[in-house]
Amino acid sequence: MNIVMIGCRTAAVSVMALCGAVRAAEGVENVSFSRQVMPVLRANCTGCHKPGKSKGGLDLTTHASVARGGKHGPVFSPHDPAASPLIEETSGEEPSMPPEGEPLSPEEQALLRTWIAQGAVDDTASAAGAPPPVPPSPVYRLLPAVTALAWSPDGTLLAVPGRHEILLHGGPDLQEITRLPGAASRLEGLCFSVDGRLLAACGGSPSEFGEIQLWDTAARRLTRSIRTSGDSVFGVSLSSDSRRVAVGCADKLVRVFSTGDGQEIMKCDNHIDWVLGAAFARDGARLCTVGRDKAAKLIDVETGRLIDDINRPRDALLCVARHPSEDLVATGGAEGKIRLFKMEPRGGRLAEGDDKENSFVREFESLGSPLHSVAFSADGGMVACGALSGEVRVFEVPTGNRISTVTTGAGAVFALAFHPHTNQITTGGPDGKIRLFEVKTGQKVHEFPSVPLGGAR
Repeated sequence: MNIVMIGCRTAAVSVMALCGAVRAAEGVENVSFSRQVMPVLRANCTGCHKPGKSKGGLDLTTHASVARGGKHGPVFSPHDPAASPLIEETSGEEPSMPPEGEPLSPEEQALLRTWIAQGAVDDTASAAGAPPPVPPSPVYRLLPAVTALAWSPDGTLLAVPGRHEILLHGGPDLQEITRLPGAASRLEGLCFSVDGRLLAACGGSPSEFGEIQLWDTAARRLTRSIRTSGDSVFGVSLSSDSRRVAVGCADKLVRVFSTGDGQEIMKCDNHIDWVLGAAFARDGARLCTVGRDKAAKLIDVETGRLIDDINRPRDALLCVARHPSEDLVATGGAEGKIRLFKMEPRGGRLAEGDDKENSFVREFESLGSPLHSVAFSADGGMVACGALSGEVRVFEVPTGNRISTVTTGAGAVFALAFHPHTNQITTGGPDGKIRLFEVKTGQKVHEFPSVPLGGAR
């Protein structure tokens, strides 16, 4: 049986994995898929066998996808290494896989063989429904960049990402209330559910895994960690009923999961570059996604099929936000201006070359600098964008008129959020500080570090 495996090899696997391989080969201990097997696959195989680039229909980025096999069938037979194509193709005097670079070392071959002989067990923490292990709460010597912000619907909590954690701020001076530790080293998106009971975060550890975290905001408890993809995930969005969560992925896919059991319920591959933003329609049946491929797409959540292209490609799209009470989305990106679209199809796919922008509503004045963030006010009357230049502009949604300009003086505005009940807007960027400004005047009213320096609580 012929299976196709990776044609490139990255850096050597970790010392831990190799030492574990030797001990396992001697029969001293069980082989761990997550700690020992996965590093071998990642170093040798997943460059060509991952979502969006699965040669031979084979994805080797998770235990579930390895067990699923490829177009030629399963790649391993539990308890029977001799009958497992994964062993046949990667071992022997002249292994056929990987086709380029160095073959697997004897220790790596022994590790895979022993893992299969022991039953090819999945010990991934999230597979058993338990949260993955997380490192201790970090001590910060420098402020990390603020890549996301989210206000709870009642305006009492501000969620800010740290390293391997989310920090919740509240009270009159927005003091740190608590820390929510997670496995992802870097978080790229945050959002609260409509009722405020759930906080969703997305991110991951680049080139290792993507993670979605779902938190019970009242109990301050992680209810579910969903590992997906082999890289970070972006643009987290919760459906209005909180039953589904969507993310864009660096592997060019859009994924939707059930918040109840963490199962993947939809995967769409219509983008051809990183997908950086996602937004559910009000009824949760459709999803708008944007990416570096310059495309804004409307996807059917039930089937994963593309309903329509929303825009005419211009420049890379980096952010998207949905109007709080209407099926309107605001997109922003390298072009430097907000463009507003209806989340509805054109009445059927049109021929190549036809106008894709029947759902276009209006565009707002250009900032002359790429936009990294966009947000609507709680009542939907205003929309704001944050630019690489450090400028924020606030506009009236119905007219497109500019209301105010905010100059942060702190570099790119990666994150932006209106306070739900005050006339203030919150910003975050590369210097790691949170700033609040009056919307109408653009005056700064408060500034504080996103995390405590030196471990202070």
